Amino acid sequence: MAQKIITIFTDDLTGEEAEEAQTHTFSIDGVAYEIDLAPDSYEQMLQAFGPFVNAARKQGREKRVVSRATTSRPNENTAAIRAWAKENGYNVNDRGRVPAEIREAYAKAN
Repeated sequence: MAQKIITIFTDDLTGEEAEEAQTHTFSIDGVAYEIDLAPDSYEQMLQAFGPFVNAARKQGREKRVVSRATTSRPNENTAAIRAWAKENGYNVNDRGRVPAEIREAYAKAN
């Protein structure tokens, strides 16, 4: 048996099929939105936003929120932590995030 999957792109504004539809993102009051629009609808959105964009102050590119659990801490030497963990019998990967319990044990030991 064979399957054939067909993807149909539609313009979220008009509901019409549009092979050239692309996903666009924007945010208002800290809420990010995503919309799929054909070129004509995208142009319509730009014209509607135009006066507001021209009067606004740029804040730079939108920044993604990163949880504290995934950010490295200042002055934290992960290579030293990994070496200490391996020497002390902890199972730690050579790449990726160092588990919190290993970082805590390292901090207590040092």
